Amino acid sequence: MSVDPFWNSSKAREAAAQRRPGVLIRLGREHQAWTLAVLGGRLGCSSATVSRLERRARIVDLALVHRAALEVGVPRHILVASLAPPPTAAAAATRVSASPHAEEDPMRRRTLLTATAAAGPTALLAGVDQALAHTPAPTGAGRLDAALAASRALYDRGAHGQLLAALPGLIADGHATASSRQELDQARLSAVYSLATAVLNKIGSYDRARLTADRARTWAEVSGSPLTSAAAARELAIVLRHQDRSEEAQRLVTVAASGVEATGLRTDASASAYAQMLCTLAYTAARAGQRAEALAMTEEARRAARRLPSAAPVGRLFAISPAAVDLYAVGVHWALGDAGAALEAGKNLRPGQFPTAERKARLGTDMARAWWAWSRPEQAARSLLDAYRASPGEVRDRPAIHTIVVELSQRHPRTEGVRELRAAVTRPS
Repeated sequence: MSVDPFWNSSKAREAAAQRRPGVLIRLGREHQAWTLAVLGGRLGCSSATVSRLERRARIVDLALVHRAALEVGVPRHILVASLAPPPTAAAAATRVSASPHAEEDPMRRRTLLTATAAAGPTALLAGVDQALAHTPAPTGAGRLDAALAASRALYDRGAHGQLLAALPGLIADGHATASSRQELDQARLSAVYSLATAVLNKIGSYDRARLTADRARTWAEVSGSPLTSAAAARELAIVLRHQDRSEEAQRLVTVAASGVEATGLRTDASASAYAQMLCTLAYTAARAGQRAEALAMTEEARRAARRLPSAAPVGRLFAISPAAVDLYAVGVHWALGDAGAALEAGKNLRPGQFPTAERKARLGTDMARAWWAWSRPEQAARSLLDAYRASPGEVRDRPAIHTIVVELSQRHPRTEGVRELRAAVTRPS
């Protein structure tokens, strides 16, 4: 398909180089001789919304940017260039890792990560902010796959501080790898941003998570991978849910689920992705108070997961299993306000059914929420202690769970397990 020569003009090239997608949309609109009202009508929004979209340097709604760019004819490769974060001047110079100190780099890097993690969440998030604003130079630490696997292992352990400390280097290496313009490498960069979104969601940093989720989705779309796109859409939907935009979250995951379903679900990997999308849809519907939809999606997820093994293979993008769907059912019933049904859904679940510390702890925290809603403080404290023993970060770092600990200690200070729980959560990490 030929590209309109207009997009090779100096104005269009300059807007892309300056990372200004809004300017590209304005140029395209003017090239079409459309008013703000005309483009707004085609997008289903107001003239004022289009005007803000064109003027803003910071992207607020990536989905609208994509729709507007498509409408006015911005070529995909130009839009992607405008959405990429600025590179570092030192990137090209530091990419080769043939220094005489290369053998020391892994140990030095671990030391730096440990020191940074000890600095606390504020310092760690500042480092992430800097990496998101201006991509650091690549670390030269080796293959991205290995670094990404190690970072996922940190997430699975609930080691949120260490993962936050590792993110700037991971983002840098992800961009260096994606510069190959190979679809698989672009999918890897999307996976980096999806992982960043997951941990930022976990600690309640939703503004940052929205930014990383948007980037994950952009690179997933560029890569053309349905499973990578599904993973990015899921993380963005979780952010939207936390921002009280459940309707948008549901639309996003529904489209992603349809994309996965269109592959034919012939492999366990695609079936796992589909089941995971249904679980996310069920919980999102439950948080929006849509009881019938939530329960229907939960049952559909159970059917989709029946063919899957009880333990997902190591490294699978969506590590869903029949037990994992049942754990989602606990959350769905809790979100619908039915603590009794939540406890019933989880009564036969055991930590040994879940492969990672994060999932084992999630079983404890989800059951604790149900026990707390059922006015059973002793059982809630016991479940939270189980979760803490599996993964301290899952109790200490998640704001909603930490709130339950505080409320338990204030309202039931003499209940068995509460004092131990409070001491554990307030102990320096």
